[in-house]
Amino acid sequence: MVTYNLKLRWAILVLIAAFLAGFFVRGSGISKQETPAAGQTSSQQQTWTCAMHPQIRKPKPGKCPICFMDLIPVTIEQAQAGARQIVFSEDALKLMEVKTAPVERKFVEAEVRMVGKVEFDEARVKQISAWVPGRIDRLYVDFTGTLVRKGDHLVYLYSPQLLSAQAELLQAAKAIKETAAATELIRRSSVATLEASREKLRLLGLLNEQIEEIENTGKTTDHLTIYSPIGGIVIEKYANAGDYVDTGTKIYTIADLSEVWVKLDAYESDMMWIRYGQQVEFTTEAYPGEPFRGTISFIDPVLNPATRTVKLRVNVANPYARLKPEMFVRAVVRSKVAGAGMVMDEDMAGKWICPMHPSVVKTEKGTCDICGMDLVTTESLGYIVAKEPNEAPLVIPASAPLITGKRAVVYVRSEGMEKPTFEGREIMLGPKAGDYYLVKEGLKEGEIVVTNGNFKIDSALQIQAKPSMMSPQGETQPMEHRH
Repeated sequence: MVTYNLKLRWAILVLIAAFLAGFFVRGSGISKQETPAAGQTSSQQQTWTCAMHPQIRKPKPGKCPICFMDLIPVTIEQAQAGARQIVFSEDALKLMEVKTAPVERKFVEAEVRMVGKVEFDEARVKQISAWVPGRIDRLYVDFTGTLVRKGDHLVYLYSPQLLSAQAELLQAAKAIKETAAATELIRRSSVATLEASREKLRLLGLLNEQIEEIENTGKTTDHLTIYSPIGGIVIEKYANAGDYVDTGTKIYTIADLSEVWVKLDAYESDMMWIRYGQQVEFTTEAYPGEPFRGTISFIDPVLNPATRTVKLRVNVANPYARLKPEMFVRAVVRSKVAGAGMVMDEDMAGKWICPMHPSVVKTEKGTCDICGMDLVTTESLGYIVAKEPNEAPLVIPASAPLITGKRAVVYVRSEGMEKPTFEGREIMLGPKAGDYYLVKEGLKEGEIVVTNGNFKIDSALQIQAKPSMMSPQGETQPMEHRH
């Protein structure tokens, strides 16, 4: 009996010792599990995700419901990132080839490229016509393309109508001599008659030298020589020797090629950079690599509905007639852009210009030397001058924004983050000027925007179901695999 009680006591002591040992061992394990290591969150605060499908978020370890890979814990940086932010490592940025540039204020230049062709200057095209009815006895210029100078003879015309007018002239001249001793009133009347006879012959096409020769010789002629009023080339010939013509019948068309027009087609989207009086540089197929320059003298007020273009007229000096009508040209207009998208030209600002002849530019108010019109200010034609640095527009590189429909999204590098962090931001863009976009709203000077690799950043945000270019609001629920 004593032996049995002793055994029972030992058994009870062993059980108690085993229970206490298990309690302390288990308590020690719980302590280790609930005490997180430095720099880590507790298991209750930890979020788990899939390396292949970052949109998956779970509160505990497990398998990815899409690819069945083991979930991994989300890093502190990823957990702290905002809804529109994403965090990368430096190695990841190198692999993605991400490049950035600052948002800055600067004067940028817009290039407008156009094509067109050379045409005759309509103001330098003259019609040679018959001043009196008669018969063409001789054409001194008998084929088109002939180069003539001002004052060259063109046509030898027979006209009986000239005889009566010359007879009146000789009679008036004789009356002057016979009335030399007459009263003052009669002499003045004779002089007026002589001058009227001279004017009549001028209107019939005779030059002053021809009229003086008739008065000096006292002989009449029934032939009239028509002279060229300008120098140029004969581009049209309408009559032949032996033809009878009436007053006003066209005989030749002569064009002066010392100055030509270049007609260009500008797209309506580029019209905001085009101004009257701007300098245009162009090249031709005939002289590759050699630039020619001219001035915009006319902007068509009507848009061509078929091509959606506007015709521009450029006045170009052509002293050696190298530019031929119908030549094909490629032109470019460079506009320096100031604030609010205005065109800035320091050479034109503050000056006065003729609205019909842009080559006439003066520093003071006045009239045009060619047509006599009042000059207007260049500012009234859209020119400004920017003298202060803060007048420069806010610009970003053209590769920075992702544009879809009415939205433009840029990725801005967040400041004060340990790892590279980028935030998607919707902005309002102005017009594009060369390699830059003008920014109206959404960015500040000095911020850093992504210029290369922005599509990759946007794709990473889409995978994580965060707001992106194609999904402004992001996914409301994490994407999961459904059979």
